[in-house]
Amino acid sequence: MIPFGRAICYSGYRENQSPHKHIYPSYEEVLEDLKILEKHFDYIRMYDPYMHAQTVLKVISEHNIKLKVMLGVEPFGEISNPNCPWGGLHSEAEIRINKIKNFQQLDLLAELCEKYSDIVLAASVGNECTSDWHSNLMEPSTMASHVRYLKKKTKTLITFCEGSYFWEMKGEEIAKEVDFISIHSYPLWMKVALSEAATYTVGDYLKNVKKYPDKQVIFTEYGWTTKANEKMNASEANEENQKLYIDQMIDWSEENQVTMFLFEAFDEPWKGSDDPTEPEKHWGIMDVNRKPKLYAKKYFIDK
Repeated sequence: MIPFGRAICYSGYRENQSPHKHIYPSYEEVLEDLKILEKHFDYIRMYDPYMHAQTVLKVISEHNIKLKVMLGVEPFGEISNPNCPWGGLHSEAEIRINKIKNFQQLDLLAELCEKYSDIVLAASVGNECTSDWHSNLMEPSTMASHVRYLKKKTKTLITFCEGSYFWEMKGEEIAKEVDFISIHSYPLWMKVALSEAATYTVGDYLKNVKKYPDKQVIFTEYGWTTKANEKMNASEANEENQKLYIDQMIDWSEENQVTMFLFEAFDEPWKGSDDPTEPEKHWGIMDVNRKPKLYAKKYFIDK
C-alpha cells in the first residue's frame, strides 16, 4: 500500500529539449527542479527508465533530496491501432521487435528499482496503453503478464496507470495482478465545466473503488491546463481555473487521505503539435522557465 503523500508528475524538459531528440535536462537542471519540488511534495512520478529518470535518481541519491519516485515504462505497441488519430499502425515485423523491446524495458526498470530501492516508491508497467485511442496499444492480458514478469524481478510495488474509464471497462485482469490501482481523471478533456470538475474527478475515484474494493486506488494523473484550443473548452483553460480546481482536489485528497499525483510540475513545450495553444504544452503549475503560475504562487517564490 502507498502511504498518503503530496505528489506531482515531473518531466523536466526545457526549451529545445525533448526525449524524441534525445536532448535531456542536465544534472544541474534536475537538481534545481528537485530542490524546488522537495519543499512542497513527497512523491514525484516519471514515465520511462532512461536518461532523464536515471539522472533524477542519481541526483536524489547524491544530494539526499527528500523525494520518493514512481518509475514507469511506456510500452511499444503490440497491436496495430487504426483508431489512433496520429498514427498507431504497426507491421507484424515491428510488433515482433516491440515485444522484445518491452521486456528489455522491464528489465531496465527492475534494475533501477533494485539499485535505488530506498528511493523508488513504486513502478508502473505502462501509461494509458489500453486506451482505445493509444498509438502503442496493448491488450490488458499482456499488461497483466508484464506485472507478473516485473514482480519476479523486484520487490517494488507494481501498478498500471490508466484513465478511470478504461480501468472500469477492461481493467479486471490487470487489477488482479497489481499491488494498487492508478487512475487518471481529466474533466477538461471531457469538456466538463469547472463548476462540475471536482465532482467528476471524485466520481472517477468512487466508481473504481466500488469496482475494485480489495485494492487501494490512487490518482497518478489529474490536472488543469492553462491554455487550450478546440480540443477542449478553451475559455475554461486558464490559471484562475487551474487554481480553483486544484485547490478543491487537494482539500478532498487531504480530507480523504487519497494520494493524487498532480499533472504536472512544469510546462513542456516539446509536447503535442506546433500549435502554441496545444493543451499538452501547458499543464504545469509552473511555466517552462520555472516561473510559478497562479496556483503555485502561494507555495513558490516567484522568480
